[in-house]
Amino acid sequence: MKNISAKKIVERIKKSWDRKHWKTNSKRFEEKIKEAMQFYLYATKLKYKIRSGWDQNHWNVKSERLESIAEHVYGTSILAIALNSEFDLGLNMEKVLKMIAIHEIGEVLIGDITPFDNITPEEKQEMEHKAMRDVLGNLCQSDELFDLLMEFDEHKTKESQFTYLCDKMEADVQAKVYQDKGMQRELSDQATNVVFKNDKAKKMVEDGAQTAFDIWYGWDKDKYEKSPIFQKVLSFAKDNNTNI
Repeated sequence: MKNISAKKIVERIKKSWDRKHWKTNSKRFEEKIKEAMQFYLYATKLKYKIRSGWDQNHWNVKSERLESIAEHVYGTSILAIALNSEFDLGLNMEKVLKMIAIHEIGEVLIGDITPFDNITPEEKQEMEHKAMRDVLGNLCQSDELFDLLMEFDEHKTKESQFTYLCDKMEADVQAKVYQDKGMQRELSDQATNVVFKNDKAKKMVEDGAQTAFDIWYGWDKDKYEKSPIFQKVLSFAKDNNTNI
């Protein structure tokens, strides 16, 4: 088969359209391109937004380059794919992966808010929902995508429950990765860490927590109590060196 240039392919497609139809719809075509690109450019700003949990006000990870929100989204996707590969979970993975891909898009506008930032869960959710609407803009599927985000927040369907746990687990595993790479500071070197203003975190230290990952482990382990798979993943991270 002869190689055909991209320009010739486009010309052939245009010729296949009725000229009047192309002229009538060209304006709407341009509008769709504009909306698609506006959403893409907006949402991919997550590549440049840092995960707050690792910054100077939280765990102050010893690294010149910290994980971005987009990298967390990618990691969550990979974790979901890996677990779905190994276990018969009966999930709609198209829905799961779409949910993962968009579940943090509100953070383009509001940033990564942690449970320790003096914002209630209700306030955070209200801020997120407004930001999500703004980022989705006038996409033709904006309502469908927003409904998917609401499904994620409610944690009622098996896909949203799985996605939620993948989202949490990916952060726990990343905490262990930083630990195993020697990037987590000692608990005695956490003077600026807002986490330790929290009574639960203080109690963990009193009860014997010795590392940053011990805090992450103790904080989230109850979230996985109904899922043996996620319990085992957390135990694997705890008991093994993740620096491969």
